[in-house]
Amino acid sequence: MKKKLFATVMAMVMAASLTACGSSSAGTTEAADTQAKTDTTVSMDTATADAGSTTDAGSAADDGSTVDTGSLTADKMTADVQKIIDRGVLKVGCKSDIPKFSLQNTATGEYEGFEDDLAFEIAGEIFGCTMDEAKEKKLVEFQGVTAKTRGPLLENGEIDLVIATFTITDDRKETYNFSTPYYTDAVGLLVNKDSGITSIEDLDGKVIGVAQASTSKDGFMAYVEEKGLSVKPEFQEFDGYPALAQALATKQIDCFSVDRAILAGYVNDTNMILDDRFAEQDYGVASAKENTGLAELVESKVTSMLSDGSMKALQDQWGLQ
Repeated sequence: MKKKLFATVMAMVMAASLTACGSSSAGTTEAADTQAKTDTTVSMDTATADAGSTTDAGSAADDGSTVDTGSLTADKMTADVQKIIDRGVLKVGCKSDIPKFSLQNTATGEYEGFEDDLAFEIAGEIFGCTMDEAKEKKLVEFQGVTAKTRGPLLENGEIDLVIATFTITDDRKETYNFSTPYYTDAVGLLVNKDSGITSIEDLDGKVIGVAQASTSKDGFMAYVEEKGLSVKPEFQEFDGYPALAQALATKQIDCFSVDRAILAGYVNDTNMILDDRFAEQDYGVASAKENTGLAELVESKVTSMLSDGSMKALQDQWGLQ
């Protein structure tokens, strides 16, 4: 009897032990399931937050409004471009004294011309709007530059781009990023009709006025050497095209030399552009060397406008040949 009682007690103890182990295992499984569900929820919440911050392409402009930058792909949303978006305006160095290209309206203070409209086209690309909307919202801040000042202003970061009849050269490409040429011209010669000068050969010993830091002098000398012409003029530099035009009108110089499209804005009844043309000039949009993201965006916009005909249409609108 005692043996049977002992066996019964032992059986009950073992059953209780097995039941306890089963409860522990089930509890552990339930805890693991709960933790897994919690981890999954946290992970999904985090992913949702990340996705929200990534897809939110709006950026606050200086006036508190939201600028739509949805048109920019991720590869174009670089730090240098984002800096412009955060600032709310694209800063562009332009000429203030070239009719048809970029001329500051003395009555309104506004800059008007082909290159100014090109700046608004690029601003539209950055801020996700049309050129007309960029004009209306004043998304470009223009600063007048000369051939002498445009480079330094770009280098020290005071402006983002130079769109100012900036000729592309191998030397300049070492210092700045240049877009594909948006306009090609050649250097010309403007003289007074009563000067007796009718061709480049008549400029031997004469005074030719050129803009400071321009490539006109080098282009002239390369051309006469290539043609084997015995022409050795004297060159005098001036700060700006109006000063050159005035110097020609008062006969301080015998010839005003710069790109023919620029000269066309200074033609009047007393002067004329000679038939001679030399040193083709390719104009490009320039940016600081380190701003590679901005350079790529500009390149994409310029090449797109060249291929779809809108660049030519803009030139025709401003009467450029």
